[in-house]
Amino acid sequence: MPLTISHYGATTGVTGSCHQLTLDDGRALLIDCGLFQGAEAGPNDARAERLRIEFDIASIRALIVTHVHIDHVGRLPYLLAAGYRGPILCSPASAELLPLVLEDALKVGFTRDRRLIEGVLGVLRERVVPMRFTQWYRLTDEDLRPEPAGPDHRADRSGANVAAREVDRTGDPWVRLQRAGHILGSAYVEIDTDGQRIVFSGDLGAPETPLLPAPKPPERADILVMESTYGDRCHEDRATRAERLRAAVEHALRDGGTVLVPAFSIGRTQELLYELEQLFDVHGEGGGQEHAAWRRLQVVLDSPLAADFTAGYRRLRQYWDDEAQARIAHGRHPLAFEQLVTVGRHADHQAMVNYLAHSRQPAVVIAASGMCAGGRIVNYLKAMLGEPRHDILFVGYQAAGTPGRAIQHYGPQGGYVVLDGERYVIRAGVHTIGGYSAHADQRDLIGFAAGIPAAPREIRLVHGDAGAKAALAAELHARLPETQIRIPA
Repeated sequence: MPLTISHYGATTGVTGSCHQLTLDDGRALLIDCGLFQGAEAGPNDARAERLRIEFDIASIRALIVTHVHIDHVGRLPYLLAAGYRGPILCSPASAELLPLVLEDALKVGFTRDRRLIEGVLGVLRERVVPMRFTQWYRLTDEDLRPEPAGPDHRADRSGANVAAREVDRTGDPWVRLQRAGHILGSAYVEIDTDGQRIVFSGDLGAPETPLLPAPKPPERADILVMESTYGDRCHEDRATRAERLRAAVEHALRDGGTVLVPAFSIGRTQELLYELEQLFDVHGEGGGQEHAAWRRLQVVLDSPLAADFTAGYRRLRQYWDDEAQARIAHGRHPLAFEQLVTVGRHADHQAMVNYLAHSRQPAVVIAASGMCAGGRIVNYLKAMLGEPRHDILFVGYQAAGTPGRAIQHYGPQGGYVVLDGERYVIRAGVHTIGGYSAHADQRDLIGFAAGIPAAPREIRLVHGDAGAKAALAAELHARLPETQIRIPA
């Protein structure tokens, strides 16, 4: 049978990433198994149906995880429940972070029964197989378990590949992970099979993403399955976004307000802490009144999960880029600075919400969820949306149908948002800094595809809204006229 690619998510939006590569011998690889979010999850009374694994898993011999964001791994427990028994392949950093993500997902959306959760995590840990970046692995045996084979491609910390001697990769499929620069451990996937190379981008990071090296284009791709989240726009540069973050913080310093930052617990939170540490380093030293105000500012990390991930980022600092390594060498602590306050217990969270809502202590609060669809950020929003001295700062994509998208859209118009069934008028300032997105923008995506030495025969655009995919497709057509650009249904 011919090689085929099937898509079970991220075709009508930006969540639920799940793609299947069926080999010519009938065996299949699954790339990601993500959760649908926002409007893409469907109406409340039908959301359970979107969690079900409705595709046949009998032929799937291995699952490859590009990274541990919930829209790429959130349906993994349901895949296991449906009977999947093969290995789960990912980078070493993702292998360490994946149990944290899924434990939280199980608590929020499935059960708080500790015995059941530990049972699922136990199965997960048995199946996870870490794979080093830049090393080719041959997938052998019926279950396609990987074994290192042949020379690899060494890489420096910048992510640049140093080519090694090519080996014969016929017969069994071969897999290699390359750094994607999106979050810690994120990868794009190269698969060699039957003389072809298929590349799945996962989520690609922006070149200036803090802490991580920028992704480099693959050496070859006959078929490229590529995300398109920001296929219709370009981000602000790093200097501009840092200036806008500083301006938001200084508004809080002037008015005794709070800057609320809805942020995903992994990736965006750590990048923000990194940038805030830089602002403290620049503005917090000295004896003037401005410097004293900066030293009085609190940065509140109110998310046990984000705190766990931040600790994981610190443990895995060998994967940080050269800039971050230099800060460490100079005695700085990018993710553990003096002004950082971590809130753990729920009672302490409630006390912090009350304190910041009624005092004039300037603060920056980072809390999940990133799209305001749940989590501790909702309690801050309820308490502070009606006060002009506070600000809501969006630093990531807000999917259609989420409260975050509603605040982003209606807030500047003096509108309202519905949280837990109640209307809340928006009087707080609403700002969006696109430059903090962990996703590549249109310019970066085109550079990734056009940077492949021989243009791909086919590019499939997934993981993006219809407008973003259409805009990116048009640009790719212009740059790569011989390549077939497809938008899967």
